[in-house]
Amino acid sequence: MDNLAATPRDAETRVAERPGDHVAELRLWLRLLTCTTLIEGEVRRRLREEFDITLPRFDVLAQLDKARGGMTLGELSQRMMVSNGNITGLVDRLVGDGLIARRASPRDRRVQFVKLTAAGQRAFRAMARANGNWISEIFADLDAGDIEALMRLLAKTKASAGKAVAAGGHNGRR
Repeated sequence: MDNLAATPRDAETRVAERPGDHVAELRLWLRLLTCTTLIEGEVRRRLREEFDITLPRFDVLAQLDKARGGMTLGELSQRMMVSNGNITGLVDRLVGDGLIARRASPRDRRVQFVKLTAAGQRAFRAMARANGNWISEIFADLDAGDIEALMRLLAKTKASAGKAVAAGGHNGRR
């Protein structure tokens, strides 16, 4: 029996073997998704192992690091594009860890402000440095020209996707 026949094939290869329209576009989508999944999985693993933190909690810290004066839970929820309920749970854990502080608005007690603590700033900066190093390792086989070309092509991809979304998926191609 041929060993190649017994080798499991990835989704991209299976799509390439199918006859039909849009094979190149489907392969591109699967390649982008695979790259994203691989990189995100590695970042999640390293954050957990080296800092005992989840990627969503890291993302909250990153948003608060950008907003030096802090922000409301509603603003944080909008920036992260998640529900208020999700933000509340993440904030509760980060407050418990001493990384962020929460206070009620003096004008409206229902509105909560959150801000990095000094310990949160130090912890986030260490995590951000490590994250930058990890991403650099992941892309180590790409030279400056490769990165520039990918950035240009991904900008074009982003614009195309945005145009299709704005058109409701009807961009004239069938």
